[in-house]
Amino acid sequence: MADIKINPRRKYLRPEKLPHFFCSGCGCGQVLNYYTQALEELDMDPEKMVHIGGVGCTARIPVYIKTDMLHGVHGRTLAWATGIKMMKPDLPVVIFAGDGDLVSIGGNHMIQAARRNLDVTVVMVDNMNFAMTGGQVAPTTPEESVTMTTPYGSAEPRFDTCRLAIAAGATHVERWTTADRVQCKDAMKRALQHKGFSLIEIVSQCPTHYGRYALGTGDPQKVIDWIKDHTYKLTTADSISEEEKSGKLPCGEFYRVSRPIYQGTTVMSGKEDK
Repeated sequence: MADIKINPRRKYLRPEKLPHFFCSGCGCGQVLNYYTQALEELDMDPEKMVHIGGVGCTARIPVYIKTDMLHGVHGRTLAWATGIKMMKPDLPVVIFAGDGDLVSIGGNHMIQAARRNLDVTVVMVDNMNFAMTGGQVAPTTPEESVTMTTPYGSAEPRFDTCRLAIAAGATHVERWTTADRVQCKDAMKRALQHKGFSLIEIVSQCPTHYGRYALGTGDPQKVIDWIKDHTYKLTTADSISEEEKSGKLPCGEFYRVSRPIYQGTTVMSGKEDK
């Protein structure tokens, strides 16, 4: 019997936590795969980092990484990250959050962290709904989409999270899809090396809820195909008409600049002033 080859990147994962809980065809597994590739290529040790997840499907990603991690309440990932960076400013901190976790209940934390240019990496998996809790409408749900809580279609305009982050003060912002394997990996590498607030949004398939409710299919490939049809690359934007761009999300590297990072207020030494 031939020897079974084990993926060398499994060294980054906690074997006792496997198999993972993601639905079949969910993009979160792909994101975890891309992230371990980024770690491997940068020769970064996750055991010398902190990874944070809140609540939701995406928030489970750090559970599978061999690292110090926090997994707690909804929307507070960046509040915890701020505290960690104040105490350990040189410690790399990576947050995995869903669109509901980051820009719904966690929206104000995201805005403030971006405004301060907190030195963290945020990977937001945008599956366009509150997936783990049953498929409710989310801030990134496309207009007119049918969800569990919008059976006649959502009347709400969706957030463009990347534009929001840039307006708030983030210094590195990119958006890709799970179909963009190399681009996702390279974006994570750029984020991990960037000094300041990095947001990497990855538009992802959710066949269990968004696919079935909004698109009428539980086939993950069909959901990925739909995402491809409803996004476009910045590199091809000039060759596409405004009508063709309407209702679609642009993907690419939007913004990357350098400016001072947030290091908190001055900490008293504990000695009395003379």
